[in-house]
Amino acid sequence: MSDGDSGSNRKLLGKLVVIAVMMFGFGYALIPVYKHLCEVLGLNLIDGKPQEVAKNTQVDSSREITVELVSNVQGTLRFRATQNSVTVHPGEMTTVVYEVVNSVDRTVKAQAVPSYTPMEVTPHFKKVECFCFKEQTLKPKEARQMPVVFFIDPAVPKSVKTVTLSYTFIEAGGLGNQTAAN
Repeated sequence: MSDGDSGSNRKLLGKLVVIAVMMFGFGYALIPVYKHLCEVLGLNLIDGKPQEVAKNTQVDSSREITVELVSNVQGTLRFRATQNSVTVHPGEMTTVVYEVVNSVDRTVKAQAVPSYTPMEVTPHFKKVECFCFKEQTLKPKEARQMPVVFFIDPAVPKSVKTVTLSYTFIEAGGLGNQTAAN
């Protein structure tokens, strides 16, 4: 080994040590950057742990409304709510689940159509997430649980004590949606 090789090895070692120190420093600096980014994005992390989200002040806890869950189906699907009703406070975010089963040996496309009673509640019933927003495609014998996330606007008339949320699940194209082979 010549002196030239030894000198270039020391230079390389020095560069590698500098790179390793810089990598450690970068990793150490990421902690405050991460915390700041979480604050800016509203991820609500303190000391790297999620904190309880502030309570929704829009909830009217002085009132309760019973939401009855009804399901109807047109076609070959089985469709039902997993519970009959739920009691909510106006403004309170609530999740309910509906279940659909394709009991036939073919793929079925269907769309859920919601309706509300009494009619005066319609503009106050706010769905955040719903399977009714798009057509559903179910494979043969597939069963699926589908959530509906909603709240009832606190501006709903005080006379409203019970709301019926009804979905009719309609097979796209009706019973004629079968393939030519059937």
